[in-house]
Amino acid sequence: MAYMSRMSGDSGPSLFGDAAPAGGGYLVLARKYRPRTFEDLIGQEAMVRTIANSFALDRIPHAYILTGVRGVGKTTTARLLARALNYESDTIKKPSIELNPLGVHCREIMESRHPDVFEMDAASRTGIGDIRELLDGVRYAPVTARTKVYIIDEVHMLSTAAFNGLLKTLEEPPPHVKFIFATTEIRKVPVTVLSRCQRFDLKRVPPDRLATHLTNICAAENVQVDADGIALVARAAEGSVRDGLSLLDQAMVQKPDGAPVTAADIRDMLGLADRLRVADLFDAVARGDAKSALIEIRAQYDAGADPALILRDLLEIGHEAARVQALGADARIVGGQDWAQRIRAIATSLSPAQLSRLWQMLLKALEEAARAPEPIAAAEMALVRLCAAATIPPPEEIAKMIKGGVSSVQARGEKAPDKTAPAEAPKLEQFEDVLALIDGARDIDLQVAVERYVRLVAFAPGRILFEPAPGMPEDLPSRLARKLADWTGDTWDVRADATGGVESFAESRARARAEALEELKRHPFVADALAAFPGATIKDWRKSDTDEKGTVVPMKSPAPRQKRKEGQQ
Repeated sequence: MAYMSRMSGDSGPSLFGDAAPAGGGYLVLARKYRPRTFEDLIGQEAMVRTIANSFALDRIPHAYILTGVRGVGKTTTARLLARALNYESDTIKKPSIELNPLGVHCREIMESRHPDVFEMDAASRTGIGDIRELLDGVRYAPVTARTKVYIIDEVHMLSTAAFNGLLKTLEEPPPHVKFIFATTEIRKVPVTVLSRCQRFDLKRVPPDRLATHLTNICAAENVQVDADGIALVARAAEGSVRDGLSLLDQAMVQKPDGAPVTAADIRDMLGLADRLRVADLFDAVARGDAKSALIEIRAQYDAGADPALILRDLLEIGHEAARVQALGADARIVGGQDWAQRIRAIATSLSPAQLSRLWQMLLKALEEAARAPEPIAAAEMALVRLCAAATIPPPEEIAKMIKGGVSSVQARGEKAPDKTAPAEAPKLEQFEDVLALIDGARDIDLQVAVERYVRLVAFAPGRILFEPAPGMPEDLPSRLARKLADWTGDTWDVRADATGGVESFAESRARARAEALEELKRHPFVADALAAFPGATIKDWRKSDTDEKGTVVPMKSPAPRQKRKEGQQ
């Protein structure tokens, strides 16, 4: 959706935003640039298109519910809908999303004083009495407009009794009544209410889209803010236009002398660290350089950066690098060419497994920093763990090293292997090699599943055909193929659609143990013991020794207990 040309200073009266206070004074940007028409809404094209089509086809629902995060325009959209449903001008006498010029009822609706548009904040009026009071006039026709509109904000805050009181009217409302609900917690709204409403999920505004909007507002306000600073504000807003405007309001007063507001000014305002310095910190962690990492995070903390925000920036870097690995040249990186090159360099230097491990550990660190009495201490301890983990090779390299004969000491990272020498891919010539590779990689879940459910029918390098044992997880073939591809570098075709397979490894092991137990029961010593104690069973046993023929020999009996001394009780 294009931004409105009136923001660029075209002639004619502006409809964008609330009017200035009657007694003078400053009007905050969030109110001054509040959307006045559907064209002013940012990033909600799908919703506007649906509403326009329903008006054109005269298929207008009797109830809407708008959901989304704070500041994306739920309440504003509700008021726009109230105006659209009652729009009336000299030439238009029906619902319309074209709200320019102002209609007969527009001004009163925008100022929340129209007699046929009722607004209620469910956060402060939650009871059944409030709903009854609101709905008392439903049966009466509108006073001046075509339609009575009931707007209930934060509708999820209503009590159970209030929802029940609303249901009957919501199910069979009079033709002259429309309901518009808004909520940030859609899951708390009863399904009986949701099923009677047309639902619109208002989207978060992407950072680049929001940055363009904020840049246009800076131009309209004659305030200079660096593009990098605008990008920081847009990123901190997390998709909320209102939050972005509130932060921009704060940013505009950083230089009272009228000088341009720089990214450093906004970074200090937000408590953020320099993104390039955070990238340096990420590089130090990835190298396992704990000393450099601790020095850098402490320097950023002393400069005013919030430890939790530093960890969030590290998470964002890891996420962007993972996206670059997956999407390649199609990955879009916001932040300029230098930043894009830095992210791509990180994506090239680390494997997907290493990035995933860093992400998981950083996510845990962020939770710890939120709970810790000293967040900087929690962040530093997290960096120490991350640097220690960086010396551990990824699972696919461990599997290759084990297959190539690398010692377990090296695999644990006590002596890092020479990364300049390429590891030879494991050669899997029989199915037992596959089992050994899985065991060496310490993938316990996969090992248990393969041993339990794979009844091998045919094996060749790059291909496994087996009969599934009962209860096999549906994703086992694809999971095994994916792991083998990661470990060997080759494509594997793993199928579980055959019959006539040999017994699985677990079944073979269970059968061998059962046969050994039966053989043990036939041993004269054990047979005599079982005969002497009718009903006794062997709960557990283990091999302690074998004779020359491999026959199990029972463990020696313990030494006889010494006789008690005379006089001992």
